[in-house]
Amino acid sequence: MAQAPLLQLSDISLTFGGEPVFSGLSLNVQPGDRVALVGRNGSGKSTLMKVMAGLVEADSGTRVVPAGTSVGYMEQEPDLSGFETLGDYAAQGLGPAEMYLVEAAGQGLGFDPDRPVATASGGERRRAALARLMAQDPDVLLLDEPTNHLDIAAIQWLETELKGTRKAFVLISHDRRFLEELTRATLWIDRGAVRRQEQGFRAFEDWRDKIWAEEDEARHKLDRKIKSEAKWAVEGISARRTRNQGRVRALKALRQDRAGMIRRQGVAAMELASAPVSGKKVIEATGLTKVFGDKTIVREFSLTVQRGDRVAFVGPNGTGKTTLIRMLIGELAPDAGSVKLGTNLVPAVFDQSRSQLDPDMSLWESLTGDKEMRVSGKADQVLVRGEPRHVVGYLKDFLFDERQARAPVRSLSGGEKARLLLAKLMARESNLLVLDEPTNDLDVETLDLLQDLLGEYDGTVLIVSHDRDFLDRIATTTVAMEGNGQVVVYAGGWSDYQAQRAETASAPAKIGKAAKEAPKPKVPPKPQTGLSFTEKHRLEELPGLIERLEAEIGKLEALLADPELFAREPVKFRKATEALTERQDKLAAAEEEWLMLEEKAEAAG
Repeated sequence: MAQAPLLQLSDISLTFGGEPVFSGLSLNVQPGDRVALVGRNGSGKSTLMKVMAGLVEADSGTRVVPAGTSVGYMEQEPDLSGFETLGDYAAQGLGPAEMYLVEAAGQGLGFDPDRPVATASGGERRRAALARLMAQDPDVLLLDEPTNHLDIAAIQWLETELKGTRKAFVLISHDRRFLEELTRATLWIDRGAVRRQEQGFRAFEDWRDKIWAEEDEARHKLDRKIKSEAKWAVEGISARRTRNQGRVRALKALRQDRAGMIRRQGVAAMELASAPVSGKKVIEATGLTKVFGDKTIVREFSLTVQRGDRVAFVGPNGTGKTTLIRMLIGELAPDAGSVKLGTNLVPAVFDQSRSQLDPDMSLWESLTGDKEMRVSGKADQVLVRGEPRHVVGYLKDFLFDERQARAPVRSLSGGEKARLLLAKLMARESNLLVLDEPTNDLDVETLDLLQDLLGEYDGTVLIVSHDRDFLDRIATTTVAMEGNGQVVVYAGGWSDYQAQRAETASAPAKIGKAAKEAPKPKVPPKPQTGLSFTEKHRLEELPGLIERLEAEIGKLEALLADPELFAREPVKFRKATEALTERQDKLAAAEEEWLMLEEKAEAAG
């Protein structure tokens, strides 16, 4: 017997003062659903999620959530007004016995609950909103770009948590690997319509391309039919005294059908132009050291960057990736060491804080007000790679329509702001690109195009990103900032870095074991059944996990010991019971895994 949906939208229509965002939209979220919500920037993904959350009321249609079902929503820019600290915000609505949930999420996401809201960064606010949602443990989780501003360790923690939950969730994310690992169905918003496929994001692009190919074929057939009927209408007049009015009306209907076919939004016409070739050696850094107060960013770090290199900088938030890049391009002086820049360098910088964009300026003013893009005496033109272009025409290259040209920057979505910043960056020639978190908020198609452009770019690229798939496709070198001033250089992208790091970490153990056994040649060597690097790391972290699960179980059991809880708060009783069962299962699995790894380690010893 089919289960009732946890959330149901029926015949939803919504218009914001112009073209309809949705018309006649219907969808369900079923128990256990793991859904990717995808679509181009500006297609209405966040708006649809707000309708699902009950925060935006549709013009018509119905939203149904069964009694006793809770829906939790994490928005891109959470409102923390009225709260003193991030912890106060994250713990809203939770009882004292449930505070451990915020603490657990806070540890995994790496945010400080005592941080005052007034001094918290945008990334810290988003982590607090995510911790709040995870702690509330709703029946349906609606997550709008949850990985933005998270470092890779926090993304992997969230990935693990969502893999282990039994709750239904819907995800909007630009992070391919995150979506591929987690989703089993896909909702695709395209030109106001929503399609669903019972396969995860891995299958999305093949599905999309197949639908587009079918549309192109149908459009082509209709065009041929219209052409044939139009020829008859013109040539047949002289052959007959009266027209076949039915056939003429049919031709008119065909043309109306053709006009009603909404064309797909094209791909941004982005282009990177290289300046004159730089010297072969772009950056030579020797013995760099930088300290802020009691925090060491780098210690005696050296790096040589050659022309054409794609260097990725990775590491937890706060380790100083942006600071290191600023030293490497000469914007910030090191405390010790030296940086020598190559000849003929023409840098262009993509700033993750979007500080180059004034939120009160219009898109038009943002381009024409840029002194490097200004065309003397031409208020409606901008200089694009040395050639004058009309402002609106250039904005259209980046998928902005004419109506948006005079709109303020603050009205743009995160993805649209990223596209506007790329428009400013790509208007000038360069041979050194510095990209600090360029992937945040960009849709899949724009990310694909950016990857292709970077692959063809003749210059050198320094890039900070937490998108593992993007790094694997782009980076030729990975600089890992591992904290306490330790910075290590690895060949290749993210996956290469992980493999090399594991191999390097396991090498000392192998050498030490060989040295111990060397003086005893007569003793037969034991079979090599030791732990891998991953297993050793897991064995070290399991006791802490077991201790945390035991503490959570104790608190849940204390909560359920209240004999009046079921009658007083049946929903909380149900959730606490489910949480207790889930954590008991996790504890049993963790204890079994620890025992297996411990026995394997002893056998190898």
